[in-house]
Amino acid sequence: MAESAPLPAGPAVYPEGVPCWIDARLADVAAGRRFYGELFGWTFEEGYGSEGPDGSRAPAGGDFAGGGAVWAHRDGEPVAALVPKRDGRMPTVWTVYFATPDATALAHRIRTGGGQVITAPTPVGDLGTAALTADPEGAVFGLWQAGGHPGFGRRYEPGTFSWAELYARDTAAVDQFYGTLFLDALFGPDASPDFGRAPVSDVFPAEMPPHFLVHFGVEDCDAVLGTVSRLGGRVQAAPFDASYGRVAVVTDNQGASFALLQRS
Repeated sequence: MAESAPLPAGPAVYPEGVPCWIDARLADVAAGRRFYGELFGWTFEEGYGSEGPDGSRAPAGGDFAGGGAVWAHRDGEPVAALVPKRDGRMPTVWTVYFATPDATALAHRIRTGGGQVITAPTPVGDLGTAALTADPEGAVFGLWQAGGHPGFGRRYEPGTFSWAELYARDTAAVDQFYGTLFLDALFGPDASPDFGRAPVSDVFPAEMPPHFLVHFGVEDCDAVLGTVSRLGGRVQAAPFDASYGRVAVVTDNQGASFALLQRS
């Protein structure tokens, strides 16, 4: 492979409890590249399971890594990854990762708080350590303990991560869980939260399982829907106004759900 781009400038490490990375598990990564490349203007390079962004070799395996994955870039800086599903029974889904200085300690707190650890903290080469976990209602999220890869090189811009919304059934219970787990990130003196929560039934059928929905910034939410449809995606929820902006929920051409966010 050609020489890789250097690690991005920006935060050396995101504070604990801050969304710092996202990836999509797809059956066809090449199709994902075409879809998201046109939709968000992303460019790509080989990622997990091949050469890392610093040119090192990251081992395949685990739930965060896998041969054939690619890093997505916006204006030359990493914003996401597309990862091939190792098993066709796995969901096609976007996963949000929360930063932590100690993934093992945070995984323990998740267990004691009533959540579960799906994949124990696992080193990903020299990039960092990842884990996959779930809250007491089963909403899945990841943990990322940064090594050579701090996380997003860009965010809060068109075509980049802008928000994560947790759709839950028992909102009081998840408020207690995440409020305890990520107290400083949500309620600390310097907190500027970029994830929130809402009842599942606000947007989805009541039988929809609790889940996190990754939001990507766009300049015009309504206008982008035509591009989503042309590329083979579909609209799950037509644009609506939320406290954090105008939102539409869509799926890509393989069924992975995500949201488009036009900030107010």
